[in-house]
Amino acid sequence: MSVVVKERIKLINLTKLNMRASGIYSDTVEAEEIVNYINLQKLWLNDNYLTSLPKEFSKLVKLRYLELNGNNLSSLSVEIGDLVNLQYLNLYGNKLTSLPVEIGNLVNLRELGLNRNILNSLPAEIGNLVNLHTLYINMNLLTSIPKEFGNLVNLKELYLNDNRLTNLPAEIGNLVNLQKLYLSENDLTSLPAEIGNLINLKYLDLNYNDLTSLPVEIGNLINLKKLYLSDNKLTSLPAEIGNLVNLKKLKLNQNKLTNIPVEIGNLVNLRQLCLNINKLTSLPTEIGNLINIQYLDLCDNCLMHLPIQILQFLDLCDNTVISSSKNSFSLDYRYNFCISNTSYNINNLPFDTEFLIFSYLDNNLENLPITLKKIYIEKTVDLSTHTIKLPFSCVIERF
Repeated sequence: MSVVVKERIKLINLTKLNMRASGIYSDTVEAEEIVNYINLQKLWLNDNYLTSLPKEFSKLVKLRYLELNGNNLSSLSVEIGDLVNLQYLNLYGNKLTSLPVEIGNLVNLRELGLNRNILNSLPAEIGNLVNLHTLYINMNLLTSIPKEFGNLVNLKELYLNDNRLTNLPAEIGNLVNLQKLYLSENDLTSLPAEIGNLINLKYLDLNYNDLTSLPVEIGNLINLKKLYLSDNKLTSLPAEIGNLVNLKKLKLNQNKLTNIPVEIGNLVNLRQLCLNINKLTSLPTEIGNLINIQYLDLCDNCLMHLPIQILQFLDLCDNTVISSSKNSFSLDYRYNFCISNTSYNINNLPFDTEFLIFSYLDNNLENLPITLKKIYIEKTVDLSTHTIKLPFSCVIERF
């Protein structure tokens, strides 16, 4: 028996083969030889120059793990459907414009990576992949997803961000085991009410869409910990937002909100709340119930009234005049006065100002309004370098 034959026999028994970044083209000997290793269970062919797979690839029926990312595949042959034992298939970063219906034969798949391709549609047969736990289809050109998506009831993570989706099918609500749903950077104008069925969701990213409202059923997502709605067109929030008591991060910046429902005060586990770049004129006093808040951003609004309870976690740049009252503090933004990293003119405060807040200090505190009752100054500010002349009955409190 020749040495070559002996070596081939050895290779036939291979169960793992890593040929990542090996300069392999579709018509090379290496590509043709691989199909003879019929006992392969794991195969790495990522970061090569493959434009297609040989039809004989269907011989590799024992494959469970296949990396094909970072090639130049523009299509998949129907034979891909013969690899019925595949549990992991990565096709990230190719040039796929469509998928064969035979992709639906891969019923044992648990993770499928189709991100960063040129897909503009998906076959209905993708709904056959009922054992999928993780599905990446982000960074494609999808305008819709088939209703058969609702069959993927074991999905835990679904990445649909960076597409051109204009709507979601009602069947999305069947994915009751979903924990992470990424939908940012699409063209969604609304959400189906069935989104409220996803009661196991912990992470929902809807940044950079065209949403004008949220369904009241959003309040059913009681296990949500992170909800991102930045850069949409929301003008209001449903009161049911207050049901999301496990939320830790809520991003609502860059919308068109004019008010916040009082139920926001129910989100007692919230640590980060972004409301900057909206059209808010006031906040409900219940916002003071957010006892675990660590970061609150209210920059670029039209705030006229603020609850005093929130002063220690404020970031308030570029607002308009804030008037005084017993339950709020006064700041005059007509003269660029701000509590967060901007300049201000301390001599032009309104005569009825009662409270001031400083996160930094670059002026002396003189000529203050006689109505002033309290000045809040962050503990990191060194007061020994400033002249401070307080009106009668005015005190300084550090925070």
